[in-house]
Amino acid sequence: MPRQRVVLLIGLPASGKSTFVAGKKGVLSSDALRATLRDDETDQSIHVHVFRFLRELLKTRLQLGAPETFIDATNLTRAFRRPFIRIGRRAGASVHAAFFDTPLEECLRRNTLRERVVPATAIEAMSSRMQPPAFDEGFDGITAIATTGERTTRRRPVSA
Repeated sequence: MPRQRVVLLIGLPASGKSTFVAGKKGVLSSDALRATLRDDETDQSIHVHVFRFLRELLKTRLQLGAPETFIDATNLTRAFRRPFIRIGRRAGASVHAAFFDTPLEECLRRNTLRERVVPATAIEAMSSRMQPPAFDEGFDGITAIATTGERTTRRRPVSA
């Protein structure tokens, strides 16, 4: 049986995360969960509940043998990503980061074209907190996805 895989999407709003996973199976989206819980995907007041349920859903998918799970959220900081990485590792899954390395200016431009516009000040504040993913967090692979769609994948170095 192939090893299960968890992929954390990492990037600002309008960086391309949801477009990347559109049509894929196994997507756990913080916005979709907000819509499920509160009928409003923009409701940030339920943040604690949303991410508690996302973590539980990930655990359940792994327990049930789901081959691949994408976590579609901004996942901006190491501290925020840590519980998802821990859950994946404990289940014996490989854990990967898909880092949407989209410049702030491009995210702000794309944001104005979206149906659901995020306040520019919120995106700017998130940009100042963004921590790119690193192998010492526990990732097996990190794929950087540029604005052009170009992908660069790095695998965890093998220890000698």
